[in-house]
Amino acid sequence: MTPASAAPHWLVRSIGSAALTPSLLLAVVGTTLLALGVRGSAAASSYGSVIAVSLALVALGCAALTWVRPQRAGLSPPYIMLSLGFGGMLLGLGVDLLLGGPARLESLCTQSASLSFIESLELHMAFLPAMHAGMLTGGLLAIPSLRLLRQHCGRYLCSVLTQNLLCSAWMLLGMTAGALWLVRWQVASGTSSLPGMLGGMFVGMIWGMVASVALYRAFFALRNRNPEQE
Repeated sequence: MTPASAAPHWLVRSIGSAALTPSLLLAVVGTTLLALGVRGSAAASSYGSVIAVSLALVALGCAALTWVRPQRAGLSPPYIMLSLGFGGMLLGLGVDLLLGGPARLESLCTQSASLSFIESLELHMAFLPAMHAGMLTGGLLAIPSLRLLRQHCGRYLCSVLTQNLLCSAWMLLGMTAGALWLVRWQVASGTSSLPGMLGGMFVGMIWGMVASVALYRAFFALRNRNPEQE
């Protein structure tokens, strides 16, 4: 096989984490926010800036994650976990909407704006239990997925589990921080909406993953520079 003929195959394998997965995540975020926000032309028009900001920050988060954790081919482990976490989050959100109704969840926006971070975290978990459980479950499902996709992962499963739990914790904290920031921004501009809060959660989730990956990669880089400390 010549280098020229091998190049397309390499591109097909590498496009997963470089372009395809971020594009799918953006499409999922945009579709979800639009579906929740369109309740009439007057209301829908006020969501435009919220959706645009959410999509821009999610795109920047994907770019940052790709930069922090580059992948030569296929999906990188953080993207596998992030994709499964997004999927679990959306399934859980559907359950919360069915059980609580949009009106009950929309009341979270005005309540969260005046709360502290810890109070907001507790409120979100109380009002959106299935959404948070779905995100955490999806993240944990990345472990058996990685074991199937990458056979060598079984040799350091404990390390993978630790990293997974840390990433899940960072995504959980990021969801609350993002929602709180975007809700306060909305309230300051005279609006408040469920799509705004959820947009902040999506943004915080991916930036929580970026922070987690950056920290553990920095830790391993520092440890490898100082092998005599082991």
